[in-house]
Amino acid sequence: MRWNLGIAAVLAVIILSPASSHAGVNVRFVNSDRYTDAGSYDTSSASVEAAFRAHLDRLGKRFLAPGQNLNIDIVDIDLAGYQQPLRFAPNNVRIVNGVTLPRIVLRYALTERGRRMRSGEETLTDINYQMNPSARFSGDRYVYEKALLDDWFRRTFSTSRQGF
Repeated sequence: MRWNLGIAAVLAVIILSPASSHAGVNVRFVNSDRYTDAGSYDTSSASVEAAFRAHLDRLGKRFLAPGQNLNIDIVDIDLAGYQQPLRFAPNNVRIVNGVTLPRIVLRYALTERGRRMRSGEETLTDINYQMNPSARFSGDRYVYEKALLDDWFRRTFSTSRQGF
């Protein structure tokens, strides 16, 4: 009898504990049809959104402590490079140079157990984005934009958990 009460108490704690005990990132793409150029190249805005959502989720698992939730509104995405249409190629080519910087505009709110800890609006960009050694041989289509998000997460949330 005593053993059954112990099991019942443990199950009650597990069942009644708030779902927010796990860290999480919620991403919303605000007016994505009006973004500077995400989705205007040979990719759809849905594939850009899926790539960014998955990357932000990985960063949240790495940097956010249990019980923390991060709500992010992506306001604008300007991918590195510009579109160069070619008559002989089925897809357009992206030309990346020192003038065509990646830029992401976002709003965020970090909460912990329902209490707002930090919030703000950021414009992420990097004039030296082409000097990123990890991007040099990467096959990732959004390597420069993801590097912006990596740096922002590291600067903004590294005290919450561990660094890279």
